[in-house]
Amino acid sequence: MSAANIQPHQEKTPAGDQPEGGATLAEIARAAGVSAPTVSKVLNGRADVAPATRTRVEELLLQHGYRRKRGASQQPRLIDLVFHELESAWAMEVIRGVENVARQDGLSLVLSESAGRLTPGQTWVDGVLARRPVGVILVLSDLTAAQRAQLTSRDIPFVVVDPAGDPGDDVPSVGTTNWQGGLAATRHLIELGHRRIGVIGGPSGMMCSRARIDGYRAALETAGLPVDPRLVREGDFHHEAGYTAGLDLLRLPDPPTAVFTGNDLQALGVFEAAREKGLRIPDDLSVVGFDDLPVSRWVGPPLTTVRQPLTEMAETAARLVIDLGRGRRPATTRVDLATRLVVRSSTAPPRG
Repeated sequence: MSAANIQPHQEKTPAGDQPEGGATLAEIARAAGVSAPTVSKVLNGRADVAPATRTRVEELLLQHGYRRKRGASQQPRLIDLVFHELESAWAMEVIRGVENVARQDGLSLVLSESAGRLTPGQTWVDGVLARRPVGVILVLSDLTAAQRAQLTSRDIPFVVVDPAGDPGDDVPSVGTTNWQGGLAATRHLIELGHRRIGVIGGPSGMMCSRARIDGYRAALETAGLPVDPRLVREGDFHHEAGYTAGLDLLRLPDPPTAVFTGNDLQALGVFEAAREKGLRIPDDLSVVGFDDLPVSRWVGPPLTTVRQPLTEMAETAARLVIDLGRGRRPATTRVDLATRLVVRSSTAPPRG
């Protein structure tokens, strides 16, 4: 091991830790009562800094608006891609889109999962600071104000795909026309002649889920149909939620003749609930999903669904974060790509 590695006081401050503006690294160090190499360790996500010292330095970096000088020591060879869950074909479509763009720029991906949490933990942030990627893409996730400040001070841009909440005007994001998709799905069922239409949304805390439910309500209200709260269920975007909520709807004294689900996985859960109740799709029950995952074409019967351009959304986010990493500011911070209804064999006019 070299002397520099075993004697921290010999460690040199990287050239890339000079700021673009605000306080210098040395001024931050003096204010915190520590050495400049210690501040550099905090900037680089090093673990060998006492928690109290790290917190004090982070607060001063935020207070003084420290911004690392772009590109001097950064090695932009990676894109960090973080999901709240990595369990389905939905995630694979997003990974494929980011990889398509990253490959063209000679970048590699680092995949992370926040174990179902919509905000990744501090361990993940520390890893990002240590890797110093060209940028971060968060899928159905968000960052705390403190985490945003940490990435900003290191000049690591981030983009949110299908944000769980309102990311704010200052955070670049890529989404889809969820409200329009919910409207189109429900309107399709109304035009087929359905009047009792159930809906199984996703988590109410997710903006995309609320928008799809709002589109469902708007279609009913525009058609002069009542929104029956007994036909509205909240799911979690998994098969099991579609199955459980589907059974619940089909056990009603006056069950729906059609169900719109917030995603394809829940639609497949409704398929199983209908089978268990001895119902045939679409003869006895019409079902519409949302996403248009590859499996939707191969289930029996093939699923009518709203196509969400997942791969294109991911490609757009990747191009955006790469541009930000190169210092190019986007013309707009919010991009919404269009959804499209794909009619297959799981929908038909109701009996009678």
